[in-house]
Amino acid sequence: MAYETIEVRPIAGALGAEVSGVDLTDLGNQAFSEIHRAFLDHQVLYFQDQPLDDDQLEELTLRFGPFGDTPFVEGMPGHPNIIEVRKDADEVGAINFGGRWHSDFSFQEAPPSMTLLHSRVTPPAGGDTLYTDMYGAYEALSPGMKEMLKECSAVHSARRSYGTGGRFSKNPNATRMTVHPSAEGDKEMAHPIVRTHPETGRKALFVNAVYTVRLEDMTEAESAPILDYLYEHSTRPEFTCRIRWSENALAIWDNRCTQHYAINDYHGHARLMHRTTCAGDRPV
Repeated sequence: MAYETIEVRPIAGALGAEVSGVDLTDLGNQAFSEIHRAFLDHQVLYFQDQPLDDDQLEELTLRFGPFGDTPFVEGMPGHPNIIEVRKDADEVGAINFGGRWHSDFSFQEAPPSMTLLHSRVTPPAGGDTLYTDMYGAYEALSPGMKEMLKECSAVHSARRSYGTGGRFSKNPNATRMTVHPSAEGDKEMAHPIVRTHPETGRKALFVNAVYTVRLEDMTEAESAPILDYLYEHSTRPEFTCRIRWSENALAIWDNRCTQHYAINDYHGHARLMHRTTCAGDRPV
């Protein structure tokens, strides 16, 4: 179906599209409907030259749905639903927030449906974000693997990042972002390894190396061969796309059927992004 109010150009064969011809601060109903359709079709949307302030970013987020809950990372003063994803130019050896393949907060009972990320300061080169298509990763599995996984669940936890023994507990000065690790991060939540998208009805893999810790009813050692295979399989180059950021750009992605990875290759330069999420449903 053709778009009448926006232009949509695919970024890669698997997923991702750049959208132009629209002002995100002045969206009519038809334009918003077409953006939502493009979002479901392409999973990741990228908009250049969108100088949103924080109020406008929040207003846009709420067009898609209520805010998601953001644990462990402190929101901005006056804007608790926005977090600053930042790394300063002089932060040598700092943790790069989002610097491994993951789906946002998959350890929650109802992980966020979507994430919006707006660029405020970008390095002259580097700091790109990679995305991978978890629909395509599932569809490329063998019939035997699909049969084995269809009734399986995996256990997700924030403990490696935000738990009492996680990397932010071990190194509280690892970032200038305000992070509050706690015992809440040690909790576990089981989700299906193969989830059905509530809007498209398509099946997608739902595991990631940051928050998935084991298969349900198995030890970590027993789970590792299967999970390691799924991590490697789902991030094969043919399932991915790459966004090169410019200032005042916005990306929107679907956490229900993608993973993402923030590349840490801009040492000596600053990168500042403002991020929101929309609430999601419990995976089924």
